[in-house]
Amino acid sequence: MSGHSKWSTIKRKKGVADAKRGAIFTRLAREISIAAREGGDPDSNFRLRLAVDKARAENMPKDNIERAIKKGSGEDKDGVVFEEVTFEGYGPHGSALMVTCVTDNRNRTVPDMRHAFSKSGGNMAEPGAVGWQFDRKAYFAFPSSQLSFDKAFELGVNAGADDVIDGGDTLEIYAPVESFKTIADALHQAKVKPDESGLRMVAKQEVELDVEATLKFMKMVETIEELDDVQDVFHNVKISDEALAALEAA
Repeated sequence: MSGHSKWSTIKRKKGVADAKRGAIFTRLAREISIAAREGGDPDSNFRLRLAVDKARAENMPKDNIERAIKKGSGEDKDGVVFEEVTFEGYGPHGSALMVTCVTDNRNRTVPDMRHAFSKSGGNMAEPGAVGWQFDRKAYFAFPSSQLSFDKAFELGVNAGADDVIDGGDTLEIYAPVESFKTIADALHQAKVKPDESGLRMVAKQEVELDVEATLKFMKMVETIEELDDVQDVFHNVKISDEALAALEAA
């Protein structure tokens, strides 16, 4: 299993990703609202369907989901207008980060992000300074109990995947962005419910740090993730098994 997938599993077990239930619902609602801009019907808007499915998996109330759709689709004329913003930055020891945010106030988000970087020993970068180190990919992760590796590999290859990774308890599929819907539909037909699915920024080349430096870096990632406007943090640090053990024990 890749370091990313293992770390995501550890966060879910420890409740680190979103310790407060309200924080989970806020992020999901923003994701739904952004997706609903392309249409308020989940049956015809694939991105919205995924966002709604993710919200349901977190037991988000139906009223909250419907309200978020109305805000995004424009039915709620008094709804807050959100925009997607991506920040690039550097962490310690040559590490690089891409941070996606959904915000209703860019003037609040920018200084918050800059402060989070600087207090963790990193710094913000100009647009494009870091982005070239990453490729945008469709990503799926699901329990291997739902589908064998051989079947997942066959499904992925037939649907246009670049790579299918066997991590023991978890299987991961990476694919070109344009193959996202095809793979998601194939998994749905196979009755597979991914723990994670979406578009990710995948590092072209990973940086290896020692355990102490990795722990310091992941603390920086957690600091950034705690900001209200942050949706996802992607980075180029390879998390070793030793570092994962230390993170889980922390």
